[in-house]
Amino acid sequence: MSNEINKTYNPKEVEDRLYQGWVEKGYFTPEEDSKKEPFTIVIPPPNVTGQLHMGHALDETLQDILIRYKRMAGYNALWIPGTDHAGIATQIKVEEVLRKEEGKTRYDLGREKFIEKVWDWKKLYGSRIINQLKKLGSSCDWTRERFTMDEGCSKAVKEVFVSLYEKGLIYQGNRIINWCPRCITALSDAEVEYTEQAGHFWHIKYPIKDSDGFVEIATTRPETLLGDTAVAVNPEDERYQDLVGKMLILPLVGREIPVIADDYVDKEFGTGCVKITPAHDPNDFEVGQRHNLEIIKVMNDDATINHYGGKYEGLDRFEARKQMVADLEELGLLVKVKDHAHNVGQCYRCGTTVEPITSDQWFVKMQPLADKALEVVKDGRVQFVPDRFSKTYTNWMENVHDWCISRQLWWGHRIPAFYCDDCGEMVVTKEDSANCPKCGKEMRQDPDTLDTWFSSALWPFSTLGWPDDTKDLKTFYPTSVLVTGYDIIFFWVARMIFSGMEHMDKEPFKHVLIHGLVRDAQGRKMSKSLGNGVDPLEVIEEYGADALRFTLATGNSPGNDMRYSTERVTASRNFANKIWNASRFVQMNLTIDELKVPEASELALEDKWILDKYNRLVAEVTDNLEKFELGVAVSKLYDFIWDEFCDWYIELVKPRLYDTEGASNKTAQYVLSYVLSNTLKLLHPFMPFITEEIWLSLPHVGESIVISEWPKACDCLAFPEEAAQMETVMEALKAVRNKRAEMNIPPSKKASMFIVTEQKELFTAASVFFQKLASAANVTVQADKTGIEENAVAVIVGGAQIFMPMGELVDFEKEIARLEDEKKHLLSEIKRVEGKLSNKGFVDKAPAHVVEEECAKGEKYREMLDKVEESLAAFKKEA
Repeated sequence: MSNEINKTYNPKEVEDRLYQGWVEKGYFTPEEDSKKEPFTIVIPPPNVTGQLHMGHALDETLQDILIRYKRMAGYNALWIPGTDHAGIATQIKVEEVLRKEEGKTRYDLGREKFIEKVWDWKKLYGSRIINQLKKLGSSCDWTRERFTMDEGCSKAVKEVFVSLYEKGLIYQGNRIINWCPRCITALSDAEVEYTEQAGHFWHIKYPIKDSDGFVEIATTRPETLLGDTAVAVNPEDERYQDLVGKMLILPLVGREIPVIADDYVDKEFGTGCVKITPAHDPNDFEVGQRHNLEIIKVMNDDATINHYGGKYEGLDRFEARKQMVADLEELGLLVKVKDHAHNVGQCYRCGTTVEPITSDQWFVKMQPLADKALEVVKDGRVQFVPDRFSKTYTNWMENVHDWCISRQLWWGHRIPAFYCDDCGEMVVTKEDSANCPKCGKEMRQDPDTLDTWFSSALWPFSTLGWPDDTKDLKTFYPTSVLVTGYDIIFFWVARMIFSGMEHMDKEPFKHVLIHGLVRDAQGRKMSKSLGNGVDPLEVIEEYGADALRFTLATGNSPGNDMRYSTERVTASRNFANKIWNASRFVQMNLTIDELKVPEASELALEDKWILDKYNRLVAEVTDNLEKFELGVAVSKLYDFIWDEFCDWYIELVKPRLYDTEGASNKTAQYVLSYVLSNTLKLLHPFMPFITEEIWLSLPHVGESIVISEWPKACDCLAFPEEAAQMETVMEALKAVRNKRAEMNIPPSKKASMFIVTEQKELFTAASVFFQKLASAANVTVQADKTGIEENAVAVIVGGAQIFMPMGELVDFEKEIARLEDEKKHLLSEIKRVEGKLSNKGFVDKAPAHVVEEECAKGEKYREMLDKVEESLAAFKKEA
């Protein structure tokens, strides 16, 4: 007999204690030199200074479900945890603290001192999110915890940079890039988020030199006019063929610029004349390259106008826009202003409008890398779940631009390029310093750092020890599945795939399980501005980690957003309490101390039914988990536990449990404990804490459910015929209970029951169930209706007709009195509603929906009155 569990389940008393024990006993660390097949997940590393939000909670819950399942299913399971240094986010955070607490900027400290500050910050807060992941129950191998700027990951970054540079796949160039004037750094295309905004088209005259004529252009960014170096027209556009080669006078500046012909111009769009600003527009940059145009950058790093702006120098770009438009209007050069909605790029980190500018940056040449990365998805070596996201991935990779990898930040992996200020030589090296190979002088390192995603792209193999040829790398690479949100397919997934193919010559994972966002109950994205974010730690504090995990898994389908609500998490806690109470009942009635299934000859009908149901559940849940249908699996577990096990089987076997001397008492105990114990195993990946606490208190084999064996479906537990027979009985029981409920007959009111059926043996054996679960005073099973009163209440189900004498069910006088009172109440309500609706003042003044509600009430009351009068007539006839 096992230890008795507490009367109520208190997650606070259980979760930390169990988790600590699991970690101390090394359950999350895979076996050394194991012959088991490896199963590996690398965690999408959260920002080191971040806090757990609901998106993390979903991401980590899904990963933990998979890793716990595979660990139990006999795999050598490894889940590698770690955090990301998060360049921009962390630097901004520390700069804010520095400004608020010391009134200083990073420049006051200097680079080295500032980076020391960031490391201090990381030591102080870096473990916060890790501890929060532990609170959730994440079964990561904490002995292998990594950080994107730890020694090993940093070594991998240098190795990759140098390798790609030597292959000609990393280059330095002056190209058009996305620039954030607030973060003061370059951004890759993936770091720009586009939103539709209301803007304008300003139509401006550009005078033709030595002529009274002009061309008209339209622009959404008049401030960039200062950097125009041409106006382009389509070579096929007959309207402007005579103008090609002529010079225009650039308004407000007075500089001469040529009219050029280029196929880029759509002659049907706007006026057919396009201003060309190579320094501030990616398309214009390409046109400028083709025509060898001058590149004039007119903005400083903070998006103020520079010395090329003349009188507008020093103004913010948007203030300059206002003044320039006013000046153009005064000069008679502004033709018109038209409203225009267009997509505007914003910094993914701070939301500032991004400025396309030309800049000296480092780039990764993407096309050669993209080809291999496309191939592995197209041939199925990497599979997206759901598959529709492979199209998103393919489309992006087929149209990918070179990746700008340099960032004007201090925190991050510093670019391993060194310059000689004496002779201009440059070297790229894995070493921390360099002397000039030409003149021997000490070289200066490039001040820029690498895009955060550069190191994240190497995560699946850098965390396993690459570039060293480690045992972990040989055993656990490629990893098995990546679990992540659809919002970082471009940022991260694509880059990991091409990095894996380039440096490991092998895809980094076999499956990419994509999940959606966690939205609020109204379907809105959780955000600070809306104030609708929910702190997972607060939810865990109030409801327990299992309730939160179960909520996040329930109804979850790959790739789709889900809604979070307090009602849903309350329902999950109720489910946990239901399991606890049922388990406590089982435990209190156990005298056995071993786990086994009795011989088939000893099993009762209800035993075979529950074992058959359980056996199917094992097969289906296992299949669902293999297919990443986690929401489907958890739904089946919920239905089985709540409905079939708790509400049916436990009730069905109570008579046998209470008959302690009965021959089938032990059999009932064995089946109850076997099904419960193994169902807890199936539920364990979803609700690890409560399942462990209960499982340990029941007869069990092994020291922990965490490392117990995953259940397997078995033909020896399949009883399809008996299960079908039991379903027939249950259908009859449900029908009788529903009929009694319709007639408002309390369970305490017993009545004789006559069952007319050809399955006499089945229903005779089941008669005890009708007495215990359907309030039968006694049960008679017969072949026909002989001796059954004509006015008996009849219930018809498949395989049987069930009759209950009306006189035993109903006290006619009491029921007639009750119905008369109900009729009186309904007539009063109908009169009230009709009075309101006949009042012209109410109908005219009340809101339409209020009037509609009153109409609906009247309709409902009249329907209820009809039913009451029908019942009254029937009862009066019988009385």
